Amino acid sequence: MAAAWPSGPSAPEAVTARLVGVLWFVSVTTGPWGAVATSAGGEESLKCEDLKVGQYICKDPKINDATQEPVNCTNYTAHVSCFPAPNITCKDSSGNETHFTGNEVGFFKPISCRNVNGYSYKVAVALSLFLGWLGADRFYLGYPALGKETVTREVKGFTESRGFPLFCDIFVVIIFVLWIGKLSRD
Repeated sequence: MAAAWPSGPSAPEAVTARLVGVLWFVSVTTGPWGAVATSAGGEESLKCEDLKVGQYICKDPKINDATQEPVNCTNYTAHVSCFPAPNITCKDSSGNETHFTGNEVGFFKPISCRNVNGYSYKVAVALSLFLGWLGADRFYLGYPALGKETVTREVKGFTESRGFPLFCDIFVVIIFVLWIGKLSRD
């Protein structure tokens, strides 16, 4: 004789009830915004660098106009100041346990940045707009393989389609120059 299913809530309802119970347990055992609550017994608090997303906010990095990269970018890394949310207690960079109000810097978060090696952003854009079909921007930025590929693609397209891609590229540049000229007259 086959075993009968136990009477009571159906399987999906039982799973839902267990899930709600687990979520309730997690919410009771954690503090504000998911941080582990410190007990009166003196458990160690988190380091501010270990806070979860949503427990802090970081300022946008200052951008250098000449290089279009964050200021103080060294070894592909820059640091931005981050502010823990109000009522968060964590250890700051000096190791002191601090209760934050949202206005104090708690830590500096490393962000990745590109290394432009001193190339001018404006020159690269101008080369891309006017001589991009020849790969001049790629050669300028130090990517000769990509520049050669661009030239090869344009020459191949020119020979196979009787010059149509090159005509389109030159047509776009002419339209762009006329549009810039119109903007400067207005």
